[in-house]
Amino acid sequence: MLTSSKYVAPGLRAQVLKAVNDLGYRPNLAARATRSGKRSMMAVLTGATSNYGYAQTIEGVERAARQTGMSVIIAVVDSDAEEAVKAAIDLLLSQPVAGVIILEFDRPGLAAVKAFPPSIPMVTAGGGTVSPIGTVGALLDEHGAGKDATDYLLSLGHRTVHHVAIPTMGKQSGRTEGWKAALAAAGIPVPRILHATWEPASGYRMGQKLAARNDVTAVFCGNDDVAIGVIKAFMECGRRVPEDVSVVGFDDQPHVAMWRPPLTTIRQDFQDLGGRAFRLLETVLGGDRPQLPSTVKPKLIIRGSTAAARSFGY
Repeated sequence: MLTSSKYVAPGLRAQVLKAVNDLGYRPNLAARATRSGKRSMMAVLTGATSNYGYAQTIEGVERAARQTGMSVIIAVVDSDAEEAVKAAIDLLLSQPVAGVIILEFDRPGLAAVKAFPPSIPMVTAGGGTVSPIGTVGALLDEHGAGKDATDYLLSLGHRTVHHVAIPTMGKQSGRTEGWKAALAAAGIPVPRILHATWEPASGYRMGQKLAARNDVTAVFCGNDDVAIGVIKAFMECGRRVPEDVSVVGFDDQPHVAMWRPPLTTIRQDFQDLGGRAFRLLETVLGGDRPQLPSTVKPKLIIRGSTAAARSFGY
């Protein structure tokens, strides 16, 4: 009756509309679109839109969707508070979306995954090797990549690798766990982790602490911005990169190849992540449910910020 697709007596319509108003009922246009087979719109639910990884993943989703004629809407959940998550999901489901991709990079994204109604097709995209329980996901194997970065530094003759970590955002850091795994496999004690935020200034402060020590010759950083801050701190303290200290970042943001020295880093293909997530959603919309996540290990990109260890540093 609410769709006006069938005739309803005026008296009955008035009673139903009053009940709808009293109950605060909101039509679920997403479910309606799924039932009708009209799948021209899908959604991305994300904790941010401007951060590098988020923006690139969303662009990857949009590109893949555009090739199939689907449009994409974006809803932002800016907190993992129950009210904020509910508001974002309600806003999204007020549109006739056929399905949703949730970026589970952070606490708001993870909270949205847990709260999302099971009646709507949903796929997750994030880092790790295992998707959140009960979901289909596209993943970046940060654990394997963190191990590769650490193994590479050890192969250059560094006796250990120090780590400046970024916030875990409510989930285990694959980058940090991969670093630990590489050191454990080599029989090397794990140094104390230094915890930074996301910004270069935070990396700079952690770099100052490391630069005060003579035994630090290799540093693996949680992202490129932190790595740039660490490099600046070492250079200001008279420690050369890579001659005295090797530094590795994570993400491969476009500007780091132009840094001095060009940054050795882990390249995460976020656009491919978004494309894989969209293709998974297409599969789910088609009635199939993949049993395994779509997982790709990010690639180590070797540039000028790493070199063989020098013996005097130990």
